[in-house]
Order: sequence, then C-alpha cells, then structure tokens
Amino acid sequence: MTQGSGLSRRAVLILGGVAALTAACGGGSDGSGGGKVTVWHGYTDHEAEALGKLASRWNSAHPEQQVELVFNGGNDGALQKTLASFVSGNPPTVAYEFGSSLNGLAARPQTQDLSAAVRDDKDFGWDDLFAAGRDAATVDGKVYGVPALVDNLSLVYNKKLFDEVGVAYPTESWTWEDFRAAAVKLAKPEDNRYGWAYVNDGSEDTVWRFLALLWQAGGDLLSSDGKKAAFDSDAGRQAMQLLHDMAVVDKSVYLDTGDQQYVNLFNSARIGMLWTGPWDLGSINEDVSYGVQFLPGKVTHATIAGPDVFSVFGDSGKADAWPFLKWLLSAEIHLEFALETGHLPIRQSELSLPKYAEFLEKFPGNKVFVDNLAKNVSKARPNIAEYPKISQALGAAVQSVLLGKEEGAAALAAARAEVDEILAGS
Repeated sequence: MTQGSGLSRRAVLILGGVAALTAACGGGSDGSGGGKVTVWHGYTDHEAEALGKLASRWNSAHPEQQVELVFNGGNDGALQKTLASFVSGNPPTVAYEFGSSLNGLAARPQTQDLSAAVRDDKDFGWDDLFAAGRDAATVDGKVYGVPALVDNLSLVYNKKLFDEVGVAYPTESWTWEDFRAAAVKLAKPEDNRYGWAYVNDGSEDTVWRFLALLWQAGGDLLSSDGKKAAFDSDAGRQAMQLLHDMAVVDKSVYLDTGDQQYVNLFNSARIGMLWTGPWDLGSINEDVSYGVQFLPGKVTHATIAGPDVFSVFGDSGKADAWPFLKWLLSAEIHLEFALETGHLPIRQSELSLPKYAEFLEKFPGNKVFVDNLAKNVSKARPNIAEYPKISQALGAAVQSVLLGKEEGAAALAAARAEVDEILAGS
C-alpha cells in the first residue's frame, strides 16, 4: 500500500540502468536489448509465487532475454534500497517501489522518460489502462512509469452486525447521513464495539481517507495552478465536521493507531464498517459474511486510487526490460496474475476477456473495486515533490480533529497556512 497499511504492496516498477549488470551477466549495453533483466520486488506468498510462474514462462520462451527475480526484503524499504543502488552504481533493471516514490525518482538522472515507449507503441495500449494508473505514472506531463497495480477505497461491511441491529445494507446511493446513522446504531462503545474504523496515526493512511471525503463534498486539495492549498473550503470543513461528529460526538469510530488492528476487530464483530481496499479482503476470516459497496457520498461518491507503476533507469533499460514488461502487463497475462493474487485488473480490456467472469467468481468482493475505477476515481493526489510535506501537515490536522483536540475549521486553517508556505518554498 502506498503509505501505511493498505498500501504496503503498492509500487512503481522501475526499469533500471543495466550497464553495470551487462558486464557481469552478459547482454548488450548498446540499447539493442538482450541483457539480463533483474527485478527487485517485495512480493511474498501467493504474489511471489504467481510472479515467479510468469517469469519462468517468459524465460522458457526467451532464452536471450532472461528475467531474474530478487526479493528486496519488503516494499516498505524499497525506495531507500533503490536510491542506495544509484550511489553504488549497480541498480536493478527493475524495482518495485511505492507509487508515491515516483516523483522523487523522476528527478534522478538514472530514471528514464518512457513517454514515447508507452504512447507510441499501439500494441501496448496506453489509453486502455485505467486513468488512475496513467495519472500515477505521469509527472509534469512525462511518463516515468508503467501502471502495475491499481487499488481504491470502498466500504466493506459486516452483514451479521447490520442484521443484528436491523439496519439495511449500504447501497450505491448511500449519503453521509445514512453512513453516520448506521455507524451510531452499530456502535456500542461501552462494549468496545464501533460502527467504523479510521487509521489515525497522522500518516498518509490518515490523509487519503480524508481526501476521499473532501472530494465527495466537491472540494480539492490544491488550487488549479497547484500554488495554493484549496482544502480550507466549505467542502473541507464539511468533511472535518463529519469526522469530528462521528469520532467525538457519536463515539462510533475506532481510531486505529497504525498497528492495523481494525481487520482483527472486524473479524471479531467489533467493527461494523471499514473504508479499505482489496488488499484487506484476504485477511477477513472465512466465517465472516461481508459485503462491499461504493463509499457514501455528499456531492459525489468519489473514491481515491492507490496505483503502482513500473519505471526505467539507464540507457539500455528500455531495450532490455520493455519487452518483458509489455508482455507482463498485457491484458491476458495480467488477468492471469490477477486470478492468482486477487489484484484488480489494470486495463479496461481485461473486463471483456472470458476469464474475467472467473476472476469475479473467485473474488466476488472485487467487483465493486473494479467498478469504482471507472465510475468513482475522478481525481488523483498530485505528483509533486512537496506532496509528502503536504500530507504530513494535513495528517496532523485530521488527527487532531478525530482526537477532539481541535475544531475542524481551526485545524484546516492552520494546515492551509503551513501548506501555502510549503508550496511557496518557505
């Protein structure tokens, strides 16, 4: 997941400088391809097994373009390891990174502009990729990555608890008022039971849920020119007020400190609703009957995506790694990977393939997440160097409101002043 719990498997696959590799592994460093492709990744268990199967199939069919998979120790430290490899002069050909890392990597001389490769290759089908993935791969109009994974937030609810309190299941047209009322009925604070859970450690895991609320109320994070904060608005205040009222007034929200206990509590019927992604579905116990629905809406039912991408380093990176990546991310092959892992399709065309019905049968909860990509992912976090600091300021504001330490308007005003200074370069 890009930042925090849900996003720890999200990443940007970065095609890297293979000049140092070719000397040791053989293969051309003249840009003609044929070099060995070393892929750093943080996958474990079924994801690692599925990727391994595909790499083995590629290697059997392409003896002159061999792919070597190398576990990087976990995606959480992937960016630091990649940057260290730049210093040593021996980067991988491909590395799995968080999508939020792309902006910093785009500024590095090792990282290649893939714009021509992805946009001019009609067989690759750039426009077939979901918009959320394309947005995450693009910095200042240039493509520095290839979408590898696209997630988003939906409402996951415990059917047993809804039945117990006599509340109808969430629908596509649910409002914030419906959502809040259901959370109140589901909650029994005296018994440590809550209607909803919110990650409240001040990290990006805190922020991106707030951004969904902001967008649902018709607001924006930044001004259209990106030079000023825009979240200190009527929409932002409505979003903060909802969080304050549910957490402080209703006491219907379990505030997760970042230790990811919310899934365990959901499994034990201590939490009725989650705003989470497909990565958590595999952690829900088999005996828990749950449903998945779009997020409730104010003006819209906007959600937020957490895409990952594959990017390129070094002069021969494109020639060596592009054929493998193009194959790996083709509709047919990626859907095979999705069937093994539960990952969402990254392309519109995957939804038309015969095996997509098999995917939905195997992972029925994922249908809403897939539909979200086309219907409710309309905005993206900005790919700008200042975003980590913006997130930190906004995360602290949200945290203070959820804890009842500040009123929403005051917290937003303080965060806006801080963000404006950040954007001004102060």
